[in-house]
Amino acid sequence: MMQHFVRPDGTPPVNGYSHAVSFGGPMVAVSGQVPVDAQGRLVGAEDAEAQVRQVFANLATALAAAGAGLEHVVKLTVYLTDLADLDAFRLVRDEYLDPARPPACSLVQVAGLVHPAFRVEIDALAELPVWA
Repeated sequence: MMQHFVRPDGTPPVNGYSHAVSFGGPMVAVSGQVPVDAQGRLVGAEDAEAQVRQVFANLATALAAAGAGLEHVVKLTVYLTDLADLDAFRLVRDEYLDPARPPACSLVQVAGLVHPAFRVEIDALAELPVWA
């Protein structure tokens, strides 16, 4: 059973993530997802929000293939090329993830990603549900 420790006593304030998440059972690791659709086309070349939305759609698709959903994510690692895109990330994240049960999260600003037009990449760890 997954348990979220959003803000344990003595930890700093959070904005949409848990300081810790405990879980048991099998898990799935999802490779870094980028803003490319199923046909391999870049989505939202100059639009951070569109890119983040495509990345979350790709995460959901990869998790579904493994028998899980975004609600099973225990940890995200987010890579942004520009911290000005943080608000777009948070807006879209809050559409896809339950704000009452946020995963643990690391966010890193990077100089670039594998394609110069990519503004965001996200990888995930998720607990596989018992029924998977």
